[in-house]
Amino acid sequence: MKTFTNFISYNNYVGLDAPLDDNIDLGYYDLKNLRTHSEPVAVDFYRISIKSNYIDRSTADYDPENPKPITVVFFNSPGLPQPWNSAPTFDGFYLQLSKKLIDENRYLFKNYLDYGQHEALYLTEKEELEIRTIFALMQKYYREGEINYMVLISYAHVLISLVEAFYIRQFSTHPKQYNHILSNFQQLLKDYYNEPAKQLPSVQYFANQLGLTANYLGDIIKHFTTKSAIETIHEFVIKRAKTLLEENRNLNNAAIAYDLGFEYPTYFSKFFKKNTGMTPKEYRLKSSK
Repeated sequence: MKTFTNFISYNNYVGLDAPLDDNIDLGYYDLKNLRTHSEPVAVDFYRISIKSNYIDRSTADYDPENPKPITVVFFNSPGLPQPWNSAPTFDGFYLQLSKKLIDENRYLFKNYLDYGQHEALYLTEKEELEIRTIFALMQKYYREGEINYMVLISYAHVLISLVEAFYIRQFSTHPKQYNHILSNFQQLLKDYYNEPAKQLPSVQYFANQLGLTANYLGDIIKHFTTKSAIETIHEFVIKRAKTLLEENRNLNNAAIAYDLGFEYPTYFSKFFKKNTGMTPKEYRLKSSK
């Protein structure tokens, strides 16, 4: 799989205008020059892509006799493979940000930059108009020889803040499409210890199993359960630890720690006390009474 390390090589591959800067790049899509089909490629920077009247010909439900165009925001983060096969019907624009720029201004940017291509935000007409307005203002400050970093970064922050609000709207108005993610996550959590655990369960592990990014999975769980993904996982680990302490009195703390996937028994003891207020030994004594 090919990885593009800079804007200029990626833009040349896709058919976009040459960037004016190495840390920030934005522009409109021009279908006359655009590559509409590609095998998986990756980039070493962040991309936000807004497409109107977009038809994805690679989806399982694509019907050439009855295509269903959408208006959508896509994200692509460093190292994330991305194939595409789109009909030449859409228009829109893109924003590309270097890792250096994001790292220096990380407090301004949310998890959404680390979402995946298939974790898209579907826009209403009103939302699309708001985003187009912000982008038009960004274009004003992105001109050769006149790039204003401070203004552009501020507008990028506004853009991401709008995306945050729109994702909450999407989660709230279409809960059914997320139910299967929650139920699959909960089932994977239950099944985790069916096999010997090599390590503690992590958000990344379950995200990989579900074909999602960790941030996207975490935000869904947080939105629908009010608890973070890691809090949910830790509650499950504590519940299993309590069961082992209560029902397997022949097992010492070290054996239970290794059974749960802890590398060191001392870490298990600290973890257990932090979450229950008792050491494993104290809990076992209390439960025996």
